[in-house]
Amino acid sequence: MKRWLRYLAFALALAFLVLTVVNASWLAPEPKGAVKLIAHRGIHQLYDHAGVGRDTCTADRIDPPAHDYLENTTRSIARAAGFGAHMIEVDIAPTADDQIAVFHDWTVDCRTDGTGEVRDLTMAELKALDAGYGYTADDGRTYPFRGEGIGAIPTLEEAIRAAGRARLLYNFKSKDPAEADLLAAALEAAGRDPVATGDAFYGDAANVARIREHYPDVWAFSIEGAKECTTAYLLSGWFGIMPEACEDGTLMVPLDRQWLFAGWPNRLIARMEEAGAHVIVIGPRAEDRPTGLDLPEQLGEIPASFNGYAWVEDSFTVVPALINRFDNRSQAEIDAAQASLERRRAER
Repeated sequence: MKRWLRYLAFALALAFLVLTVVNASWLAPEPKGAVKLIAHRGIHQLYDHAGVGRDTCTADRIDPPAHDYLENTTRSIARAAGFGAHMIEVDIAPTADDQIAVFHDWTVDCRTDGTGEVRDLTMAELKALDAGYGYTADDGRTYPFRGEGIGAIPTLEEAIRAAGRARLLYNFKSKDPAEADLLAAALEAAGRDPVATGDAFYGDAANVARIREHYPDVWAFSIEGAKECTTAYLLSGWFGIMPEACEDGTLMVPLDRQWLFAGWPNRLIARMEEAGAHVIVIGPRAEDRPTGLDLPEQLGEIPASFNGYAWVEDSFTVVPALINRFDNRSQAEIDAAQASLERRRAER
């Protein structure tokens, strides 16, 4: 019996040694390139994520504003691009006159002075709304952006121009694949080739499948697909097995769970690159919901050799912290941003 226990212990030790070598990051080639930042909604007003669901109004729960930028507007997109964000995430929705508006919510009731679904309004009707009307940080006592967002809901073409050389990540808000057809037509009309520019798409699986019919070589992923790849790799990666779900897929790595991913970072990167997959570092998991980086010091928790993407929630502070040569914030903007950071740190 003791002999078999010794054999078992030896076998387990040998297996541990083999798996350690197989997943050794330091034995993998050094990845080329550096981390690339995705500015979520461009620059937006941060808000309390606790209890937020798909249709929760987030404009009426914002933090005390540290700047005057509104999400998904040309000002917001242009400033994020000017800071050096590699990619800017924007939310797209079709209008009643078959145009593409850049707007997050399903309805306009939360953020604007209008009512109804975005898809039931024309682009001209959306342009007439005040995009900053519903924002408040003090339960409705004050509305700091009222009157500042009239005409601020952009068309797709306006968003593309605002992004300049930055890449765009288009977020489908519905499950209707016809919206992928409409977006592809709008991109063609705007002279935008997403494969050539390095743009990407994500959303419901049906939309992702349809947009890949238009652009077979583009980066496109569904949230469900990213979860499937991530879960599968957590289970099989330690044995050096690349799961089928990760072929041309997308892997999400929470900042506080990097240690769970076999071969992190260099070996994992090599495996994903060979599989044609993309890797995104997201913020620490909160209530089982993915969020982005919202503190500059979180950049220091990402390995220096990581060359994938990092999802950024507070682009007004995090992007300039990494790419400071483009930081053109005024001293007043820096002071306000710093005060906001201190409040956020004190709450954690």
